[in-house]
This record gives sequence, C-alpha cells and structure tokens, in this order.
Amino acid sequence: MKPFLILAALCSTLNAADPAPLAKATAEMADAANAFLKSLNEEQTKKARFPFDSDERENFQFVPKERQGIPFADLTPEQKNLSRKLLASGMSEKGLLKVETIIALEGLLAEMEKNPTFRDNKKYYTTIFGDPAADTTWGWRFEGHHLSVNFTLIAGKTISATPSFLGANPGEVRGETLKGTRPLAAEEDLARTLATALHEASKPVVYTAKPPDEILTGSDRKIKQLEPVGILASDMTPAQQEGLLKLIAEYANRHRADVAAADMAKIKADLPNIRFGWAGGLKKDEAYYYRIQGKSFLIEAANVQNNANHIHTVWRDAEGDFGRDALGDHHRHHDHDH
Repeated sequence: MKPFLILAALCSTLNAADPAPLAKATAEMADAANAFLKSLNEEQTKKARFPFDSDERENFQFVPKERQGIPFADLTPEQKNLSRKLLASGMSEKGLLKVETIIALEGLLAEMEKNPTFRDNKKYYTTIFGDPAADTTWGWRFEGHHLSVNFTLIAGKTISATPSFLGANPGEVRGETLKGTRPLAAEEDLARTLATALHEASKPVVYTAKPPDEILTGSDRKIKQLEPVGILASDMTPAQQEGLLKLIAEYANRHRADVAAADMAKIKADLPNIRFGWAGGLKKDEAYYYRIQGKSFLIEAANVQNNANHIHTVWRDAEGDFGRDALGDHHRHHDHDH
C-alpha cells in the first residue's frame, strides 16, 4: 500500500481555506484532469473520454465488472500517478486513504479467493465527461469494485460529489496479510455508538430486528426518499445530535474540505428534520443496516453479507446526484439570460 500513500500528502495542500473555495476546487480538479488527459495516447483517450451529456455519466455501479473508462491495467506508472492526482484533487486525505485501502483489499480478495481475473485491483477506471476547465460544466468518475466516486462541476460555481459509494470486503481483515484493516471503521463505529446510546435511552432508533441484505437504493441512477424510520434529530439530546453530525461528517469529509463544508452547511441548517434509523443487532459482528435521511440527502450502510463482515456505504443527494439540481438551475438561468 505504501506507493498509494505518498499521494495522501497531495491532499493536504488542497484543503487550505480560500475566499472562493469552490472556484479553487474547480480549477484544481480541471488542472488534474487535463494533466491526466494530456498523458494519454489517442487509443487511451478514446476509452477515457465521453461527452458530458453521455448516458454513461450516470451509469453508477459498485459490483466487480468491466466498465467504460480507462482501467489502471491500461496505464503506465506515470499515468496511474496522474489518475491518482485527479482522485486526490477531489478527496480529502482521509478519503483518499479509504479509497486506496479498498483497492488494496481487492488484491487481497484475489489471493483469498484464488480468482485474480474476477478480483482485480487493476480494474479501477478513470472516466472524464466533457471538457475540463475552471469555468465550464464537466464531470469525472473513478470507479471499480466497491468504489464509485462521482464529481460534477457546473460552470465553476457548484460541485456535486454524489453518488459516493465506498464498500469493503472483508469489512475487517482477519487473516495475516493486512490483519485488522478496517477501511470503513468510523462509518460503522460512530453509527453503532449513536444507535446504542439512543436505544439505551429507550428511543425507538431500532426500527426492525432484521436488516435488509443490501442498501435499498442499490445502483439506482435517481433515488426516491425512503420511508421515514428511526428517530428525528429534534427528539435527540444535544450530545446525541452531536454524535449524528459527527457520523454525517464522516461521509462528507471523504471529499476535499471546501466541498465537504458546503455540504455540511446545508445539512446543519436542516438538522431538526434529519432521521436516523437502525435495523439489526447492536453488538459488534452482528448484521446491521442504518440510514440517515434529510430533505436533501440520504446515507445508507449495510453490513450483512459474509457473516456481517462485508460493508456497503453510500451517500446520495435526493435532488442533486450527478449535479442534477444545479444543472437544472444553470440551464434555467442560462435560458433566461438569452
């Protein structure tokens, strides 16, 4: 894993405060995307680039399969490094570490399952949609088994970072290689701590003893809000609300600080209306599912498969996945200007 980790250092330079944070973010992502594209030959470019309005842009998947885009397998070490720099331009240092640990686990699964063609840590694909520039509308994706990172940048003003899917199998490594590794430890531990505190305070956070087998929204391109379960933040104590915000921030802070701050500001403004619900057991190693939903967003996590040692987590935006809401606003303003 060491070669991956040197890139984490890149992130720290991206997270400095800035008076126009999203302008800085869009410029840095565009620079990283263009450096990557410039390194590709003609044949590679055909794989890596799609028009912005391509149907492929919303083809969000997290299972092991062939994808559109250019895989690590087709890149030179220098090009791989430029792909990771693009990833580092969108993720926080913590988020990048989660991503790289998930990729490392894919290599471990190949050894464990003796099936390196199905479990292949070179099948992580970089795809660019449209023409990257600081003030244009374009997008990029980094995707493979248990990973789907999607950024949509609208006219240099708005950045959508959803759908954001991270999964891990094993959820906790129990063999000798990478023993004890848990890429999504905080997503699990913060949620269980909160659910346990609420349950012990006799609040109806556990809405069913049997968890669903999987996140309910799957790889739906557009999500509908799920039925309200669990309890409202307005029924929590200040300490419990703080625990909820800390858990939500774990998802937001996958992404670079300026993007995460914009998302968290929206969420804090709607805090009383946010619900947290848990299904399944509250003890470690028991199968569980939880979801957090507000007006604008949905977080789901499921750890049921492989004896509750295989975790899927996703953060979705009810209106704005793939930048939909901002794209609608942008087109309306644009039409009005003309």
